[in-house]
Amino acid sequence: MTIKHLDFWFDPVSPFAYLAFERLPQVLEGVSFDVSYRPILFAGLLKHWGQKGPAEIEPKRAWTFRHVHWIAAQHGIEMATPAQHPFNPLGQLRLLLACAPAGGTPNRRACEAVLRHIWQGGLDANDAVRMAALTRELAPRIAPADAAIKQALKDSTAAALALGVFGVPTFEVEGRLFWGLDSLEMLAGFLRGDPWFDGSTWETEGAARLGVRRGA
Repeated sequence: MTIKHLDFWFDPVSPFAYLAFERLPQVLEGVSFDVSYRPILFAGLLKHWGQKGPAEIEPKRAWTFRHVHWIAAQHGIEMATPAQHPFNPLGQLRLLLACAPAGGTPNRRACEAVLRHIWQGGLDANDAVRMAALTRELAPRIAPADAAIKQALKDSTAAALALGVFGVPTFEVEGRLFWGLDSLEMLAGFLRGDPWFDGSTWETEGAARLGVRRGA
């Protein structure tokens, strides 16, 4: 059986990234796959593409958190919104990269620890005492504040943008991008050989079309 390789681009600030991380093993049960977890700065994607984050539009923020908590309840996933959100996730992102081997990506255990630090308990994700305890638990190979780690995060975000990643979570496999928690079943279909992906629809429906453009 051929092992499929996935890249999981994510920022732990996203509740959808947390839910996708928790659900991924269940949704892909029976599929032979491995994953590279790739931390990126969501704010960098928003700036590049000229978008606002969900938390920056108040009605969308309210809906987002109602929605993610409903999803969590449906799937039995423990979830509590952190005391402050949005928050600056640079500390968590850099910690993840500092835990990775040189030139590599963090393992699932480190990602799980960071995501659950944020999305379980309802506490302040950037509380200094909690972050210090998390850092001790994960024992990074290099200081998260090291210049090499800061550059690694910039490089990872740039690599995601070069692929066309515009949001988190995004899964990449064999050159195809699957965006969002609700793409998990579509991703699973591709990995299981759904014949839909052998047709032309993926390419034809992804092609640019002429249409009305919003004025400046």
